[in-house]
Amino acid sequence: MPFARRVTGMSRNYSVVDHIVAQLPAAGVRHIFGVDGANIEDLYDAAYFRTDITAVLAKHEFGAATMADGYSRSGAGLGVVAATSGGGALNLIPGLGESLASRVPVLALVGQAPSAMDGRGSFQDTSGRNGALDAEALFAGVSIFCERVLDPDDIVSALPRAIAAARRGGPAVLLLPKDIQQGTVTIGACLRNGVRRPERPPLGNPQPILHALRDAHGPVTIIAGEQVARDDARTELEELRALLRAQVVCVPDAKDVAGTPGLGSSSALGVSGVMGHPSVADAVAASALCLVVGTRLSQTARAGLDSVLADVRTVSIGSAPPYLPCTHVQTADLRASLRMLCRALAGPGRPQWLRVPDTVSRTELRPPPYTGPGVRYRDAMTVLDHELPRGVDIVVDAGNTGAAAIHYLAPRRDGRFLVALGMGGMGYGFGAGIGTALFRGRRTVVIAGDGAFFMHGMEIHTAVQYRLPMLFVLLNNNAHGMCVTREQLFYHGWHSYNRYTPSHLGAGLASMLPGLPAVDTADAGGFGAALRTALAHDGPSVISVDCAADEIPPFAPFLTAGVSAPTRREDHRYVASSTC
Repeated sequence: MPFARRVTGMSRNYSVVDHIVAQLPAAGVRHIFGVDGANIEDLYDAAYFRTDITAVLAKHEFGAATMADGYSRSGAGLGVVAATSGGGALNLIPGLGESLASRVPVLALVGQAPSAMDGRGSFQDTSGRNGALDAEALFAGVSIFCERVLDPDDIVSALPRAIAAARRGGPAVLLLPKDIQQGTVTIGACLRNGVRRPERPPLGNPQPILHALRDAHGPVTIIAGEQVARDDARTELEELRALLRAQVVCVPDAKDVAGTPGLGSSSALGVSGVMGHPSVADAVAASALCLVVGTRLSQTARAGLDSVLADVRTVSIGSAPPYLPCTHVQTADLRASLRMLCRALAGPGRPQWLRVPDTVSRTELRPPPYTGPGVRYRDAMTVLDHELPRGVDIVVDAGNTGAAAIHYLAPRRDGRFLVALGMGGMGYGFGAGIGTALFRGRRTVVIAGDGAFFMHGMEIHTAVQYRLPMLFVLLNNNAHGMCVTREQLFYHGWHSYNRYTPSHLGAGLASMLPGLPAVDTADAGGFGAALRTALAHDGPSVISVDCAADEIPPFAPFLTAGVSAPTRREDHRYVASSTC
């Protein structure tokens, strides 16, 4: 791929990677996330010569995959990740697994060894031939589309197929041997295949929902989910809510789709599920009809509602039917479908017997009190709620920290609130926050525990490299806190495999990354002061907040275990690693 060909554009033919980076901007893509390597370097080389797309270097392929995931979830529509062969490709698997479980549109461009060496013992051979690892079979398990491109001209049709598949909700994977990446795409192939317009997504017939609404005598409760965010149907959801005079419940990974309680007009009731608010069940139980919008209601989102929903008539609209049995209308375009519902409900066909629901005060889960060292989860979230301004995007990681943020911290008005509960992979927030900040171009706050940091927190370096307006809040309890809680509740607290040697994350990062504002705080007052300083800083910053692994978070399965948490006076026996 001579430099002169790209600069002068005199050749009538161009390479596969040239074609890919030329087509992605037309699909709304402005960034490619990944880690470079021998069998994907041609793609990075091609991206260098374009001004309409930027290749972002991550520190780990999982981080790159979560960047693409967060980029897509925050509103970009399609995130793109690129990785080399071998271990680099395998590192994508957990990130793509999260995107598959949460139905997030992601395109993965995965390099492979040259096809001429398939099955011949080449380094990092994943052709599936002659005993080699079969990348196509592997990636097919974590994607809704997977294709290995074996002729350069095939990229002209394979790329739009992959993009169209991803936009239906989930990862699409193109496996690209190095010689194919370098191969020439002929003008004839481009003319034969052309640039296909995206197919119009199928819309279901809303009549079953309209009939149910017109037959309902009493209040309606809406349970809104992740497809509302994916299809950017927030405005349509609010219009529907107003027409139905309904209240809205959000599932945990769609916390921002119904506005901010007290600030918006959505009458948001809070969050359902294992980290949700008990008052949600009361509101649903008092409803004449429950309308599920854009969510399958996984166990994480449905816990505590099964018996209630069994007694309340329930209808659903979305890209996939819920796990609970109910009348379902299939749609791949939730915005268009909700507009259809609103038009039908605004005219003469408006339901006659709906009524405004009674006011339901939001209630919180009540973990047992803990008076040991460190900042309480509730207090940390109160400080964040007080200090974070409107328009800030929030990305939350898994574990005790995530449970506290989901339960206690409201989204900012006009801001996004992202959390990955498809697979619940720790460390997701660091990469996803970077993807969000690059697309949205505004302050992004990542809230994570120290366990998540030790897994994938080095992506903070990526935020430093690109000087992103990010704040990383690390709740440091020197443990895998949720695993410690399980040891206490279900194994009598007799041992702990999950506590760490204490660390000072703020001081360590400040020393390791010169110029990065990073501090440690040990009380709520110091945390608030550090937040105000960090939010006045343009680039990335870090605040580590001392917490305690012995505090039980607002997580319903722990609160019904029937065992009280140990106090700090108890003697935990640690399980040391063995060297013999």
